[in-house]
Amino acid sequence: MSGIKREACDKWFSDVVRRKANSTCEHCGIQGRMECAHIYGRANKAVRWSMDNAVSLCHYCHRTFTGNPVDFHLWLLDYLGQGHMDILIEKKNMILKTNKILRKEISDHYRGEFRKMEADQTYVPESYN
Repeated sequence: MSGIKREACDKWFSDVVRRKANSTCEHCGIQGRMECAHIYGRANKAVRWSMDNAVSLCHYCHRTFTGNPVDFHLWLLDYLGQGHMDILIEKKNMILKTNKILRKEISDHYRGEFRKMEADQTYVPESYN
């Protein structure tokens, strides 16, 4: 894995992404232990904690797409649509500087969203940004 530090805000964001997909791989449909797969990597802070920049994938699909980025891109176009990808490209080109206070706020936001999802199966989480 990359050398990018994983913090509480990353943990809660990942939990929400995987919970939103009902612990189901959005590519192959298998259920079980999932991974949060970022479309644009975690180094891009402008979309690091954005719900439209992540999908829930099983370990096999995540590794396959990591090794085959063109296939991942083609699947994303089919799965999410060109409009979604265009908006995401605009968002990822923005600059976001974080600090400890902002990361705590993001963590608190996604922890709250996760708890709402646990209490209400029909609740749809809101993205932080």
